Amino acid sequence: MVVMPILAPSILSADFARLGSHAQEAIDAGAEWLHIDVMDGHFVPNISIGPLVVRALRPLADRTGVVLDVHLMIHNPEKYIDRFAESGSDIITVHVETCHDLSATLERIRSAGAKPGVTLNPDTPLHTIENVLGQVDLVLIMSVNPGFGGQGYIPTSTRKIRQLRALLDETDSHAHLEVDGGIKPDNILEVVEAGADVIVAGSAVFGGADPVSTNVEALKSAWSVTA
Repeated sequence: MVVMPILAPSILSADFARLGSHAQEAIDAGAEWLHIDVMDGHFVPNISIGPLVVRALRPLADRTGVVLDVHLMIHNPEKYIDRFAESGSDIITVHVETCHDLSATLERIRSAGAKPGVTLNPDTPLHTIENVLGQVDLVLIMSVNPGFGGQGYIPTSTRKIRQLRALLDETDSHAHLEVDGGIKPDNILEVVEAGADVIVAGSAVFGGADPVSTNVEALKSAWSVTA
Protein backbone atom coordinates (compact mmCIF):
# COMPACT_ATOMS: atom_id res chain seq x y z
CA MET A 1 0.00 0.00 0.00
CA VAL A 2 1.33 3.43 -0.92
CA VAL A 3 1.91 5.61 2.16
CA MET A 4 -0.67 8.39 2.32
CA PRO A 5 1.09 11.71 1.67
CA ILE A 6 0.09 15.17 2.78
CA LEU A 7 -2.00 17.25 0.39
CA ALA A 8 -1.03 20.94 0.24
CA PRO A 9 -3.41 22.86 -2.07
CA SER A 10 -1.79 25.93 -3.59
CA ILE A 11 -3.90 29.00 -2.93
CA LEU A 12 -2.39 30.60 -6.05
CA SER A 13 -5.23 28.84 -7.93
CA ALA A 14 -7.95 29.73 -5.41
CA ASP A 15 -10.61 32.40 -5.85
CA PHE A 16 -9.13 35.39 -4.03
CA ALA A 17 -12.53 37.05 -3.84
CA ARG A 18 -13.45 34.31 -1.34
CA LEU A 19 -10.06 33.05 -0.28
CA GLY A 20 -11.00 32.11 3.27
CA SER A 21 -14.05 30.08 2.32
CA HIS A 22 -12.30 28.47 -0.67
CA ALA A 23 -9.40 27.43 1.56
CA GLN A 24 -11.88 26.12 4.13
CA GLU A 25 -13.46 23.93 1.45
CA ALA A 26 -10.08 22.34 0.77
CA ILE A 27 -9.47 21.76 4.48
CA ASP A 28 -12.94 20.26 4.95
CA ALA A 29 -12.20 17.94 2.02
CA GLY A 30 -9.05 16.63 3.71
CA ALA A 31 -6.18 19.03 2.92
CA GLU A 32 -3.62 19.10 5.74
CA TRP A 33 -1.50 22.05 4.54
CA LEU A 34 -2.06 25.23 2.54
CA HIS A 35 0.75 26.07 0.11
CA ILE A 36 1.31 29.81 -0.26
CA ASP A 37 3.37 30.93 -3.26
CA VAL A 38 5.08 34.30 -2.87
CA MET A 39 6.42 35.78 -6.13
CA ASP A 40 8.31 39.02 -6.63
CA GLY A 41 8.21 39.55 -10.40
CA HIS A 42 12.02 39.29 -10.56
CA PHE A 43 13.06 35.75 -9.67
CA VAL A 44 9.90 34.54 -11.40
CA PRO A 45 7.87 36.39 -14.04
CA ASN A 46 4.83 37.01 -11.88
CA ILE A 47 3.78 38.88 -8.75
CA SER A 48 1.51 37.25 -6.18
CA ILE A 49 1.05 37.91 -2.47
CA GLY A 50 2.85 38.97 0.68
CA PRO A 51 2.82 38.64 4.47
CA LEU A 52 -0.64 40.20 4.84
CA VAL A 53 -2.27 37.20 3.14
CA VAL A 54 -0.39 34.83 5.45
CA ARG A 55 -1.59 36.87 8.42
CA ALA A 56 -5.16 36.76 7.10
CA LEU A 57 -5.02 32.96 6.88
CA ARG A 58 -3.47 32.47 10.33
CA PRO A 59 -6.81 32.44 12.23
CA LEU A 60 -8.08 29.75 9.84
CA ALA A 61 -4.93 27.73 10.48
CA ASP A 62 -5.28 28.14 14.24
CA ARG A 63 -8.91 27.04 14.11
CA THR A 64 -8.39 24.00 11.87
CA GLY A 65 -4.80 22.93 12.54
CA VAL A 66 -3.81 23.31 8.89
CA VAL A 67 -0.14 24.10 8.26
CA LEU A 68 0.77 27.32 6.42
CA ASP A 69 3.49 26.25 3.96
CA VAL A 70 5.05 29.43 2.56
CA HIS A 71 7.19 29.20 -0.58
CA LEU A 72 9.33 32.29 -1.23
CA MET A 73 10.03 32.61 -4.94
CA ILE A 74 11.87 35.87 -4.43
CA HIS A 75 15.33 37.38 -4.62
CA ASN A 76 17.05 38.18 -1.32
CA PRO A 77 14.59 36.17 0.80
CA GLU A 78 16.61 36.82 3.94
CA LYS A 79 15.22 40.39 3.95
CA TYR A 80 11.66 39.12 4.39
CA ILE A 81 11.97 36.08 6.63
CA ASP A 82 11.10 37.90 9.85
CA ARG A 83 7.99 39.44 8.30
CA PHE A 84 6.68 36.14 7.04
CA ALA A 85 7.46 34.40 10.32
CA GLU A 86 5.72 37.11 12.33
CA SER A 87 2.71 36.85 10.01
CA GLY A 88 2.21 33.22 10.97
CA SER A 89 4.12 31.02 8.54
CA ASP A 90 4.69 27.50 9.87
CA ILE A 91 7.17 26.57 7.12
CA ILE A 92 9.26 28.99 5.06
CA THR A 93 10.95 27.57 1.99
CA VAL A 94 13.60 29.43 -0.01
CA HIS A 95 15.22 28.71 -3.36
CA VAL A 96 18.83 27.60 -3.43
CA GLU A 97 19.21 29.80 -6.54
CA THR A 98 18.35 33.00 -4.61
CA CYS A 99 20.43 32.71 -1.43
CA HIS A 100 23.85 34.30 -1.03
CA ASP A 101 24.44 32.13 2.06
CA LEU A 102 21.92 29.29 2.05
CA SER A 103 22.98 27.82 5.38
CA ALA A 104 22.68 31.18 7.14
CA THR A 105 19.29 31.84 5.56
CA LEU A 106 17.95 28.49 6.75
CA GLU A 107 19.24 29.14 10.25
CA ARG A 108 17.56 32.54 10.23
CA ILE A 109 14.23 30.92 9.34
CA ARG A 110 14.49 28.53 12.29
CA SER A 111 15.57 31.33 14.63
CA ALA A 112 12.50 33.31 13.54
CA GLY A 113 10.27 30.45 14.71
CA ALA A 114 9.41 28.71 11.43
CA LYS A 115 10.56 25.42 9.96
CA PRO A 116 13.10 25.89 7.14
CA GLY A 117 12.79 24.39 3.69
CA VAL A 118 14.83 24.57 0.50
CA THR A 119 13.61 24.46 -3.10
CA LEU A 120 15.19 23.30 -6.35
CA ASN A 121 14.13 24.53 -9.78
CA PRO A 122 13.82 21.86 -12.52
CA ASP A 123 17.31 22.50 -13.89
CA THR A 124 19.06 22.81 -10.51
CA PRO A 125 21.03 19.67 -9.54
CA LEU A 126 20.62 17.92 -6.21
CA HIS A 127 24.25 18.36 -5.20
CA THR A 128 23.57 22.07 -4.57
CA ILE A 129 21.68 21.23 -1.37
CA GLU A 130 23.59 18.22 -0.06
CA ASN A 131 25.49 20.27 2.53
CA VAL A 132 22.28 21.71 4.09
CA LEU A 133 20.11 18.60 4.34
CA GLY A 134 20.79 18.44 8.06
CA GLN A 135 19.30 21.92 8.50
CA VAL A 136 15.98 21.55 6.72
CA ASP A 137 12.56 20.17 7.55
CA LEU A 138 11.46 20.13 3.91
CA VAL A 139 12.94 19.86 0.43
CA LEU A 140 10.74 21.01 -2.45
CA ILE A 141 11.22 19.75 -5.99
CA MET A 142 9.71 22.04 -8.62
CA SER A 143 8.24 19.89 -11.37
CA VAL A 144 7.43 22.94 -13.51
CA ASN A 145 9.34 26.15 -14.08
CA PRO A 146 8.07 28.41 -11.29
CA GLY A 147 5.98 31.49 -11.83
CA PHE A 148 2.55 30.43 -13.03
CA GLY A 149 -0.07 27.86 -12.10
CA GLY A 150 -1.63 25.37 -14.48
CA GLN A 151 1.57 24.17 -16.19
CA GLY A 152 2.26 20.60 -17.28
CA TYR A 153 4.40 18.24 -15.18
CA ILE A 154 7.99 17.87 -16.44
CA PRO A 155 8.45 14.09 -16.84
CA THR A 156 12.14 14.09 -15.86
CA SER A 157 11.09 15.30 -12.41
CA THR A 158 10.21 11.75 -11.41
CA ARG A 159 13.82 10.60 -11.62
CA LYS A 160 14.92 13.60 -9.58
CA ILE A 161 12.32 12.85 -6.91
CA ARG A 162 13.52 9.27 -6.72
CA GLN A 163 17.15 10.39 -6.39
CA LEU A 164 16.27 12.86 -3.66
CA ARG A 165 14.31 10.23 -1.73
CA ALA A 166 17.35 7.96 -1.84
CA LEU A 167 19.59 10.80 -0.65
CA LEU A 168 17.27 11.66 2.26
CA ASP A 169 17.08 8.02 3.28
CA GLU A 170 20.86 7.58 3.07
CA THR A 171 21.42 10.56 5.36
CA ASP A 172 18.65 9.52 7.81
CA SER A 173 16.91 12.81 7.13
CA HIS A 174 13.36 13.26 8.39
CA ALA A 175 12.73 16.17 6.03
CA HIS A 176 9.56 16.11 3.98
CA LEU A 177 9.95 15.65 0.24
CA GLU A 178 7.46 18.01 -1.38
CA VAL A 179 6.68 18.23 -5.11
CA ASP A 180 4.99 21.16 -6.81
CA GLY A 181 3.88 21.57 -10.40
CA GLY A 182 1.48 19.98 -12.84
CA ILE A 183 0.27 17.23 -10.52
CA LYS A 184 -3.09 15.74 -11.49
CA PRO A 185 -4.96 12.50 -10.74
CA ASP A 186 -3.33 10.84 -13.75
CA ASN A 187 0.26 11.37 -12.53
CA ILE A 188 0.03 11.74 -8.76
CA LEU A 189 0.68 8.06 -8.06
CA GLU A 190 3.90 8.21 -10.08
CA VAL A 191 5.09 11.12 -7.91
CA VAL A 192 4.13 9.41 -4.66
CA GLU A 193 5.75 6.12 -5.65
CA ALA A 194 8.95 8.02 -6.51
CA GLY A 195 9.14 9.17 -2.88
CA ALA A 196 7.17 12.38 -2.40
CA ASP A 197 5.30 12.70 0.90
CA VAL A 198 3.85 16.19 0.37
CA ILE A 199 1.92 16.98 -2.80
CA VAL A 200 1.20 20.54 -3.90
CA ALA A 201 -1.76 20.89 -6.24
CA GLY A 202 -3.34 24.15 -7.37
CA SER A 203 -5.62 23.96 -10.37
CA ALA A 204 -6.22 20.25 -9.67
CA VAL A 205 -7.88 21.31 -6.38
CA PHE A 206 -9.34 24.76 -7.01
CA GLY A 207 -9.85 24.69 -10.80
CA GLY A 208 -12.49 23.28 -13.12
CA ALA A 209 -16.24 22.99 -12.79
CA ASP A 210 -16.25 20.35 -10.04
CA PRO A 211 -16.40 21.25 -6.34
CA VAL A 212 -13.17 21.31 -4.36
CA SER A 213 -14.30 18.23 -2.42
CA THR A 214 -14.68 16.26 -5.66
CA ASN A 215 -11.25 17.37 -6.87
CA VAL A 216 -9.56 16.43 -3.60
CA GLU A 217 -11.26 13.03 -3.60
CA ALA A 218 -10.04 12.42 -7.15
CA LEU A 219 -6.45 13.13 -6.12
CA LYS A 220 -6.57 11.03 -2.97
CA SER A 221 -8.29 8.15 -4.72
CA ALA A 222 -5.62 8.18 -7.42
CA TRP A 223 -2.75 7.72 -4.96
CA SER A 224 -4.59 5.31 -2.64
CA VAL A 225 -4.13 2.13 -4.63
CA THR A 226 -2.49 -1.16 -3.80
CA ALA A 227 0.98 -1.40 -5.33
